Amino acid sequence: MARRPVALAAAVVLVLEAFGIVLLNWILSIVVDRQQMSLAGLQPRAMSAGSWVGGIVFGLYLLFCAAVLFRTAIRDRAPGGFTRIALISCAVVHGVLGAFAVGLVGWVAFLAMTVVLALLVLTLVAYGEGREGEGRGAPENGTNSPNTPNTPNGASPAAPSSA
Repeated sequence: MARRPVALAAAVVLVLEAFGIVLLNWILSIVVDRQQMSLAGLQPRAMSAGSWVGGIVFGLYLLFCAAVLFRTAIRDRAPGGFTRIALISCAVVHGVLGAFAVGLVGWVAFLAMTVVLALLVLTLVAYGEGREGEGRGAPENGTNSPNTPNTPNGASPAAPSSA
């Protein structure tokens, strides 16, 4: 299966998206500051700083998710615990952004968000919870029955004999 290239592609796309988000928020902060825009009595400088900080925080979140995907691809092991939750939340964010993008920006933006969502979901599904038998004590013979003993070297268990 081509799970390493998918994880690497998702990491590269998230890095590009992180820089795009930071650039977009930087431009928005400049526009807000130069036009002296205000919302509910907030100072334009505060709104400009908020846009800039929000872009940096979201960019760092996307870079973190990209680093997790890169590490996953290099080690060829499933992300665990917190990092898996971070990737799931990144997929959810892209799904929601894709839904908003249809109405606000258009179908091309929706398609871009859907491609990123598909790369994230494919990576999460391809790696699963980890390979069977990888540190979880799962039987090597492919059965998941709790009554089946874990036999070494993939040998099948002896059939029960009736006396």
